[in-house]
Amino acid sequence: MPLHALYDVPAPAKINLFLHVVGRRPDGYHLLQSVFALIDWCDTLHFERRSDGRLARHDLGPALPADDLSLRAARALQQASGCTLGADISVLKQVPWGAGLGGGSSDAASTLLALNRLWRLHWPRERLAALALPLGADVPFFIGGDNAFVEGIGEQLTPLPPEALPPQWFAVVKPAASIATAAIFSSPLLARATKTAIVMDFLADAKQRGGIESGYGQNDLQPPAESHCSEVTQVAAWLEQRFGNSRMTGSGSAVFARAGTGSQPLANWAADELPPTWVGRMCRSLARHPLVEWAG
Repeated sequence: MPLHALYDVPAPAKINLFLHVVGRRPDGYHLLQSVFALIDWCDTLHFERRSDGRLARHDLGPALPADDLSLRAARALQQASGCTLGADISVLKQVPWGAGLGGGSSDAASTLLALNRLWRLHWPRERLAALALPLGADVPFFIGGDNAFVEGIGEQLTPLPPEALPPQWFAVVKPAASIATAAIFSSPLLARATKTAIVMDFLADAKQRGGIESGYGQNDLQPPAESHCSEVTQVAAWLEQRFGNSRMTGSGSAVFARAGTGSQPLANWAADELPPTWVGRMCRSLARHPLVEWAG
């Protein structure tokens, strides 16, 4: 790979296999427990090194906010490292935003990993992770590289063994509406005291019932999300009808269904069957982040 450029750097999405709100910190942040699983629905970022120190983003698809997470990540790494190099960052946005899929956070993590290599910084993963959390609660997960049991506000990661998350198909559908995370966490319908789980609870359930086919736990954010956005309920029902299960990811509005573990999904949908304002994709789980070796 040329040293002056990195082409087609992926930024994969994630889904929350469950999401429990187990308490609240004195500063108001909610304490969460979840399992984050990587899927192969990806944004694509292209990087070219600049010698003038300038950082610039170019949109290859839908227009992004002027100060998106990829630029903020690049700026944070440049300032923390004292690097005098810059970069042109071109983003082909494919993961829908406002979905609970972590697309912006994944873009930020892939930016840190890519520029770590492009600028020849050779920072270890732990050093990059220290920059990740201020950018967003999900960014440390994407830096970590493994599917993980996640706690706290997203900074406590316990990598999961491959047998806990065998290769799996997920049907993922996002309706037209997006949901503001603040509206979910301020809702009176939000449960804030779900019984605390431990990693061994999840692993034991996975072993007993066949990995993520078990549908462990629930998403505590789904009831307030459904009260705020009827389309979440509609998507969940649509997936239930086809796959027999559904669950919202993150704070929504995307919903997923487990769709089998074989070489082909148990079911799919015709191109004209999905309502025109919804976006959906049949996704495979990923064993590890595709840039897992790009730190150090």
